[in-house]
Amino acid sequence: MDTREGCGTSSRADLFVLLSIAAAFALAHILTNGRYGFHRDELQFLSDARHLDWGFVAYPPFTPFIERIGLSIFGLSLVGLRLFSVIAQAVVIFVCGLMARDLGGSRLAQIATALSVGLSGLPIFEASEFQYTSFSYLWWILVCWFTVRLLRTENPRWWILIGAAIGLGLMTKYSLVFFVAGLLAGLAFTQARRYFGSPWFWSGVAVTLIIFLPNILWLIRHDFVSYHFLHNIHARDVAEGRAEGYWKYQFLLDVNVFTTPLWIAGFIALLRSRRDRVFAWMYLVPVLFFWVNKGRFYYVAEAYPVLIAMGAVVAERWLAGRAAWVRRTLATTYFVGLFAMGAYIAAILLPIAPSGPLREFAFKNNGDLREEIGWDDLVRTVAAIRDSLPPDQQSSLGILVGNYGEAGAIENLGASYHLPPPISLTNSFYLRTYPAVPPSMLIVIGWSQKQVDREFTACRIAGRNGNSLGVENEESSDHPDIYLCGPPKQPWPVFWKNNQRFG
Repeated sequence: MDTREGCGTSSRADLFVLLSIAAAFALAHILTNGRYGFHRDELQFLSDARHLDWGFVAYPPFTPFIERIGLSIFGLSLVGLRLFSVIAQAVVIFVCGLMARDLGGSRLAQIATALSVGLSGLPIFEASEFQYTSFSYLWWILVCWFTVRLLRTENPRWWILIGAAIGLGLMTKYSLVFFVAGLLAGLAFTQARRYFGSPWFWSGVAVTLIIFLPNILWLIRHDFVSYHFLHNIHARDVAEGRAEGYWKYQFLLDVNVFTTPLWIAGFIALLRSRRDRVFAWMYLVPVLFFWVNKGRFYYVAEAYPVLIAMGAVVAERWLAGRAAWVRRTLATTYFVGLFAMGAYIAAILLPIAPSGPLREFAFKNNGDLREEIGWDDLVRTVAAIRDSLPPDQQSSLGILVGNYGEAGAIENLGASYHLPPPISLTNSFYLRTYPAVPPSMLIVIGWSQKQVDREFTACRIAGRNGNSLGVENEESSDHPDIYLCGPPKQPWPVFWKNNQRFG
């Protein structure tokens, strides 16, 4: 079944409705994003933003660059720094509505698409924290929309914008390359293969490479350390069972579960369409690749909006041939269920309540929110340990941390306590925090008793790593003790080389 040749009808009123929906979602996030504290990932981004480079161990450079802009404008403001994630997801919602329009949908399909995407788990989450996935999601949605425009208009100049969006995507998240593989497969196995002979296609490839080239050079200079990082993280995730529930959570969190009939109908329609079958491949290749290779469910979240958009178009046409009472009943049932499930997901994922049962419900069901608690307490405790030492020991004191959240907390929140910069062996901190003058005394955070006894001299417990709210999270549960130690038993260069960490 091929879709209609033309784009859906559109008007200024339709655009205003889509903009209003996107703005409403943005406002909801802005009003709630100031709760609790920074997530450990955000603290790492903040630190990397203070040391800009063309690459970082854990990710390409785009996200720290945006964080640097946020720091310059807002300082250490939760709402300010997360504003960029909010804007990214608002654009996603708006563009998804436009995608439904360009696939042949009228106002109902456009609204259904925008709301269906906005009320899905991953878009809700991506606007509640500053994450590189917040922006990689946006870039791929733009690639999908530009490809829709390419196939509808048959204007090959769209390859320039497609290439730019892919380049920015690769500068944000490396795994986007598997989505690009889906696009190339879609071109190769459909009538769109004719574009391989177009100079505009190769111009788009050139744009991608030009944008991505600085990071490629950085990776070469650093022995492709990001590949080793990704390999280690994947092995950890599989060993710890983090890859389980791959299909289950795609239904429950990548999309709103009420959209299931919509995106399945959309996938079938795309698969049957000679012109739009490209998008079926753009879904199948990354989803099957990550399934076979035990990826995590959220790696493929951005593959679903184009299916939802096509499904909304199919549903709108099907409803057009039904009686008015059938149309109203089915549409009302869909939107009520969509909003009900969206509200439930939001209660889990968003920092809505400062206290009370709703906050406890979120903490119980969302480990990411629990990881936003306690960083100020940690920094305050470290400062108190430092202040308890005699002046001669304070003058040669270092703070050695175990993970990037602790490193980010000391660097970004410790300034008000005049704490020294952190020493960390994790991710890009490993490349820049080797002490110029090795300290003779260390406050050690995030290491176990067994680890500190093996690596350091004269260790004793000096404090506890917890939080004033009594929330149980990784910091309070996995490494609650803070140690005061002498220098490493091995020379510093040997100790540094033998203890590099990925996390």
